[in-house]
Amino acid sequence: MDEELRELYQQVILDHNKSPRNFKKLENANHSAEGYNPLCGDKINLYLVIEDDVVKDVGFQGSGCAISKASASLMTSIVKGMKKEDAERLFEKFHDLVTGKLTDENEIEELGKLAVFAGVRDFPARVKCASLSWHTLISALQDGKKVVSTEE
Repeated sequence: MDEELRELYQQVILDHNKSPRNFKKLENANHSAEGYNPLCGDKINLYLVIEDDVVKDVGFQGSGCAISKASASLMTSIVKGMKKEDAERLFEKFHDLVTGKLTDENEIEELGKLAVFAGVRDFPARVKCASLSWHTLISALQDGKKVVSTEE
């Protein structure tokens, strides 16, 4: 990845950390889940309003590092309006991206703004930070009853 692109990606992550989108509790949520990364202390509560298998609204609250918060912010912005099955497929692609399994540049570009997390694969400890909100999303979509932990 060239230096200019890396700097742009860093700016996007810092922007979403500083001003996270959808950072709110949804009182009318009909799906929710909690996530926790004991390695660095990241915590997230994710709230979904799902109607007819579509994510109508989404919000999150919690605390964590810049990568964790930015990932949750971008994720909530992107999955709003998606069908559950499309959100689950997007989780798979995102997970492949941050774990280094997705390397084709065209496929990475198809992820749009999520491509900013491509560099995370070079820092294994940060993969859990970036993927915490996504694992929590999967739990919420499946009516998660237990806390999602990155250490399980």
